[in-house]
Amino acid sequence: MLKVSSGMGNRRVIQSLASLGVMATLAVCASDQEPAEVSGAEQSAPVESKWGYYDGEPVTKWNPDGRTMTLLTELRYTDPQGLVWVAPIGSVVDGASIPRYLWSIMGGPFEGRYRNASVLHDVAYGEHKRPWEDCDRMFYYAMRCSGVSGAEAKTMFYALYRFGHHWKFPIKRAKPVKYEGGLVARGEEIPRAIPVNPEQINDARDWISDTDPSLDQIEQRANAENP
Repeated sequence: MLKVSSGMGNRRVIQSLASLGVMATLAVCASDQEPAEVSGAEQSAPVESKWGYYDGEPVTKWNPDGRTMTLLTELRYTDPQGLVWVAPIGSVVDGASIPRYLWSIMGGPFEGRYRNASVLHDVAYGEHKRPWEDCDRMFYYAMRCSGVSGAEAKTMFYALYRFGHHWKFPIKRAKPVKYEGGLVARGEEIPRAIPVNPEQINDARDWISDTDPSLDQIEQRANAENP
């Protein structure tokens, strides 16, 4: 009798352990099905998705003129709207798409965090494939993607929008004329730049720092200041 009761006791122990094992397994499965708690930092979208992302790294060589550089590698940038901007191998850049006065603000167009955005902006301005307004917005997003602060990037965006070398797309029915080796519609505005007004840039920088305006609001301010 003792042996039987001992055997029954063992079976009860084994059954109890088995039951506990099943319950433990169910508890684990239940916990796996519930969403894990994520910190606020982890919930935030990565910079690459918010400001776009780069593909490639610009490698350049100085040209004999000591002023321009030639791109030895391709640089691609996809902006937040999904548009792809390409600076192909062989592109010649010199920072001319950015008024020289602004170099004192950014420390040179090809220095530090401005480099990639400046290369893309130079190429986009040289190609004239897209409206200059789109090119300037791309420059802003590319700067942010590279880690430039919001206030700095928006100040640069304002300055480019207000004082940059702008153009208009040719009208198809207009009679074209030659300009700098290419054809430009007669009567259309040839690339121009308004002389930079440092006081306006400083005022805009303070306004941007105080109010953090949108790009649309910056454009409205710049258009209202145009003669």
